[in-house]
Amino acid sequence: MTILVLGGAGYIGSHTAYELIDRGEDVVIVDNLETGFLQAVHPKARFYQGDIRNRSFIDSVFEKEKIDAVIHFAANSLVGESMVNPLKYYDNNLCGTKVLLESMVAHDIDKIVFSSTAATYGEPERVPILETDRTEPTNTYGETKLSMEKMFHWTGKAHNLRYVSLRYFNACGAHKSGLIGEAHNPESHLVPLILQVPNGQREAISIFGEDYDTTDGTCVRDYIHVTDLAQAHIRAVDYLVKGNESSIFNLGNGIGFTVKEVIEAARKVTGDPIKTVIVPRRAGDPAKLIASSEKARTILGWKPEHADLEEIIASAWNWHKNHPNGFAK
Repeated sequence: MTILVLGGAGYIGSHTAYELIDRGEDVVIVDNLETGFLQAVHPKARFYQGDIRNRSFIDSVFEKEKIDAVIHFAANSLVGESMVNPLKYYDNNLCGTKVLLESMVAHDIDKIVFSSTAATYGEPERVPILETDRTEPTNTYGETKLSMEKMFHWTGKAHNLRYVSLRYFNACGAHKSGLIGEAHNPESHLVPLILQVPNGQREAISIFGEDYDTTDGTCVRDYIHVTDLAQAHIRAVDYLVKGNESSIFNLGNGIGFTVKEVIEAARKVTGDPIKTVIVPRRAGDPAKLIASSEKARTILGWKPEHADLEEIIASAWNWHKNHPNGFAK
C-alpha cells in the first residue's frame, strides 16, 4: 500500500512513518515544517514540503502519487496557544482539513485515519472515558479537533469517505533506534520537561497542585508510548482497507499515572534526584483523565506493547540525553 502521512515530520507522524516502512509499506510524507523537522523524515519515505491549505499543492501530490489511504496528523496542537490565538487553530486545523477533503473527494481517495484527541471530551463525566461519552471541549484545540471529526462524518455521508478517528492523551517516549523523538519548542509535555532537569536545562520540575483527590494528590494522566500510538494508526488503516465502517476509538493504557509517579520513575531511570517545586493548580486541570481503550482492543486488536512507565521514560531519556536540543545541532 501507499500511505500518505500528513504531518509526517512531526513527533507522532514520524514514528508512524517509521513503523509503516518497517512493515514494508510505501510511505509519502507531506509536512509544511512549521513544527516538524526534516531530520525526522524516514530516508525511505518520499517527502513533499507544503501546506494542506494549498489546494494546488495537495492536488499535485495526489496526481503524482497513487495513494491508498491517508493518515492525518497535520494540525496545530498546543492547548494554551489555541486559547490566545484561536483563529490560527481554525485556519490550520479546520480550513486545512476542508481543503484536504475537497482534494481527496476529487481524486477518489476514500480512506482517512485521523489523529484526534481526548480533549474533545472536555471535563470527563467519568473515568475511564468511553467513546460514547459527551463531547464538550474546554479549549479551542479540542473544539477544532471535534469539528474535524464532524467534517469527516458529513463528508462520509455525502461522498462515501470512510474514516477512523483516534482519541488519545499523552504521547511520550521515543523510537527504539534513538534516531527520532520528541522535540517541541516551547516544550509543554510532562516527560520531556522532567528530563530537562537531569539534562541540566532546568533546575526543577513544577508540580501544579498536590491537593487533588488522587492517591498522592497530583493529577493522573494516561501516558502512551508513541510507538504504540503509531501501531494503532496502522491497525486503523488495515481496518478501513478491509471495508469496515467509519468509527471512533480511544487509545489509552487504561491505568493512568500521577505526576509524582512519573517523576519517581524518571528518577529511577536517570539516577538523578530531580528537584520538584509545588506551585498552585492550573485552571481547568481535571484530577483524572484516563481513556478506556476496550473498543480499540476488541475491534482493532490493538493493545499497548510498551505500557511500563519506566520503559517509556527510558526510551525518552535515550533520545533526550543524546539530543538535548532536539533536532538542532
